[in-house]
Amino acid sequence: MESLKLRAEHLEVLIHAIRADGYQLYGPLLDNGAITYGEIGTASDLPQGWTDEQEGGQYRLKRRADKAYFGYAVGPHSWKQYLQLPRRPVWKASNSGGDLQILEIEEAPVKLAFLGVRSCELHGIAIQDRVFSQGNYSNESYTRRRAELFTIALECTTAADTCFCMSMNTGPYVRLPSDLILTEVVNSDTHFLLIRSGSPEGEAILKQLPTEIATKTDLKQAIEAVDQTAQKMRSGPRNFDSSDLKELLYRNYDSPIWDKVAERCLSCANCTMACPTCFCSTVEDSTDLTGTKAERWERWDSCFTADLSHLSGGPVRADTRTQYRQWMTHKLATWYDQFDSSGCVGCGRCITWCPVGIDITEEVQNIRAQEKP
Repeated sequence: MESLKLRAEHLEVLIHAIRADGYQLYGPLLDNGAITYGEIGTASDLPQGWTDEQEGGQYRLKRRADKAYFGYAVGPHSWKQYLQLPRRPVWKASNSGGDLQILEIEEAPVKLAFLGVRSCELHGIAIQDRVFSQGNYSNESYTRRRAELFTIALECTTAADTCFCMSMNTGPYVRLPSDLILTEVVNSDTHFLLIRSGSPEGEAILKQLPTEIATKTDLKQAIEAVDQTAQKMRSGPRNFDSSDLKELLYRNYDSPIWDKVAERCLSCANCTMACPTCFCSTVEDSTDLTGTKAERWERWDSCFTADLSHLSGGPVRADTRTQYRQWMTHKLATWYDQFDSSGCVGCGRCITWCPVGIDITEEVQNIRAQEKP
């Protein structure tokens, strides 16, 4: 199949074609001083000409010197907010004159499309697929919303200082299936998107676009842009060996490093809320004052809350040390036992959005260093 390119001024045609096919299109936009995800109507909604600077506990928007549409890393929100809803009704019940009725809430079918899905985020969705759709206990809400999802993936030509997908083998090149895959190339004399399809649905959209045959120069520029992103992470301080993480953490379950982390950790759960794969949830039941109506809601929860592990004798993990150890060890080690992969995709959100700048890559290296004689 020949490689195609879409000129930047024709990105509007892609957006229109997806929406015309009945999809609710979500993508990056500027909101409250950050690049977040929201509904996209036109190309003008995208954060063109903006980028982000990230470090531990720090996030800042900054103007770019060019007009790139996707010249940023990742923001505070992940795509899981549209698949595993932060809060949703499960059932409602009413009791009128002794007539008890329980109504299970079924969501109306929805066709979702995500624009600008990074490789690490595709891996995050694949991980949640294994949790919610491919195991013995499926989540029907997730499965229904996931069924008709259309993804427009994006190979990374920009990486934040907190990105470490190279260490987790999840990017910056797109290797997992996606309906369409984009690579943005922007320099002083050209601005285009290399585009290819990965599914029949993607091919149908692609045929509606005013594409051109990509030249060898176009391909070279796209490859070099992604290679530079990979090299930045490969030579950065957050690059580490992840080949033995499971065994490393199992050996250091009682490491003194956990006590040092606990001195800083606020148990605020920011890391789990920003993480694209954390899936803990709880249910809340409520009744009205008359006792004739009741509701059950499912909402996100976190292993950093004592209530999540609360049993009849009290919480299993009652202090910050055991809560952080549970999160990091589950994410990087016991997840393999449950789902045959790591639970971390290297997006770096947990580093950026930790109020005290705790860095999971630094803690891995601290454990490794402490273990050495």
